Amino acid sequence: MSLKIDYVGKGKSQGKVAEMLTNGRIDPGMMRPWLDEEDGSSNVTIYTGGDPNDLDNYETRPTNNATLRRDEWKQLDKMVIPIAESRLQGIADLIDKGLVYNLGNAMGTTVLEQHDVSDALEAVLSMDGVTRAQADRVDYSTTYLPIPIIHADYEINARALDTSRNMGNPLDTTMAERAARKVANYLEQMLFTLTSYTWGGGTIYSYLNYPYTNAVSLTTAWTSSAKLGAHIINDVLEMKQSSITDLHFGPWQLYVPVTYETKLDEDYSTAKGSNTIRERILAIAGISGIRVVDTLTTDNVLLVQMTSDVVRLVQGMPLQNVEWTTEGKWITKYKVLTIAVPQIRSDQEGHCGVVHGSFA
Repeated sequence: MSLKIDYVGKGKSQGKVAEMLTNGRIDPGMMRPWLDEEDGSSNVTIYTGGDPNDLDNYETRPTNNATLRRDEWKQLDKMVIPIAESRLQGIADLIDKGLVYNLGNAMGTTVLEQHDVSDALEAVLSMDGVTRAQADRVDYSTTYLPIPIIHADYEINARALDTSRNMGNPLDTTMAERAARKVANYLEQMLFTLTSYTWGGGTIYSYLNYPYTNAVSLTTAWTSSAKLGAHIINDVLEMKQSSITDLHFGPWQLYVPVTYETKLDEDYSTAKGSNTIRERILAIAGISGIRVVDTLTTDNVLLVQMTSDVVRLVQGMPLQNVEWTTEGKWITKYKVLTIAVPQIRSDQEGHCGVVHGSFA
């Protein structure tokens, strides 16, 4: 199964999906044609605006070709939505904490443009109030963020579809599920791996490779038998202090790799009661939670201030199925796709609320 990222960049696009999506404002409903069982007609359902939960804000329009019935679309979608909820650990944190910036027209957006400002002005102390204070101006700068279309392709054979209908069996949704897992996992990797993507005058960074991330060296690997609970706590406190020194004061989320999970469940100390290392970390002021991330490599730990000036999810389209090109009458292609990108942020002075602890 192939997985691709198409880009809608600053004045240009890359990939077949992007080329079609930038040709005006395209509703994803246009890529979900359904077959009416009663009269055999092909239709699409278009969102016309307003409350997306109000059925009156949707309109049914005829289209040329359709392969799946409404219920069959629902079967595919049921396999996508649970994956979107279960696979996105770091992304789920951004959504749960409201750190989301929703694009109004993601398919027609070139890049996300944002502005930051420098520090300016100074306060002075005087007895008469006449002494002039420094009157400089703020300095504005512009940055760009590529808007990705992440998608995985799969196919449904016409013979298998007819067999499903004739036998009264539910549609085989295995490929839709696998495609959803691929897309969800890729989106998670955009937060927790060293891969970066540059397009349209901007770059997508992760927690690990953002230029202004604060670095802290771990004394030894947390999985080491010599690494006691007190040593781990000292590492976490050093990471917390690094964030505070860079003018970020929490609340923080701690992210650890899978290899560190069971270590956190060990007793903190036989001389200090029954608390585990995990419980001792959560007792540190400002740390709101610990997440185990399977895409985070061994010996890397992240402490992230969970506020929108540090990180947010720029979101344009939730994970969903669409129908793509048709090869004759035998195979219909489908995609699971999403328009979303995590955005790591700092101020113009380079102050950042992400701390990366690692052991080389």
